[in-house]
Amino acid sequence: TSISTLGVGFSPKAPGTVGSVLAGGLWWYFYGFMGLEAILFVFFLGWLATHFYEKLNNRHDPKEVIIDEVVGLWITLYMAPPKLSLLLFGFLLFRLFDIWKPFPVGWIDRKVPGALGTMLDDVAAGVMGWICLQISVTVMERYGIFL
Repeated sequence: TSISTLGVGFSPKAPGTVGSVLAGGLWWYFYGFMGLEAILFVFFLGWLATHFYEKLNNRHDPKEVIIDEVVGLWITLYMAPPKLSLLLFGFLLFRLFDIWKPFPVGWIDRKVPGALGTMLDDVAAGVMGWICLQISVTVMERYGIFL
């Protein structure tokens, strides 16, 4: 169950979205510890755990593995202040890119094999979400609109 992050990955409906909700809750609760080091640590732990889980089950990117969603959402929320509105907006941005899979997310998903591909497509979705969140916050602050 650890690879599915507290069993959330076994949700019968939308395990990636449910995993992202858990990731958002963890980000909110542990906000002070959500630096780049935490993201990198969970990425490497997730990569290793996912590698063994995929080998054991002979499947690439199984739906019950949601540690990649944790990393992806945390990347989207990196440097964001702890505001519920930003958490929700970042969540929506990350899920949009993770589900839609625009380039390079979809390319990584199709072309990078194994656990690295499983993790990196969500990293790419997280980076795209981070860029959009940072631009949105900057533009909104410029015009006096605060999320």
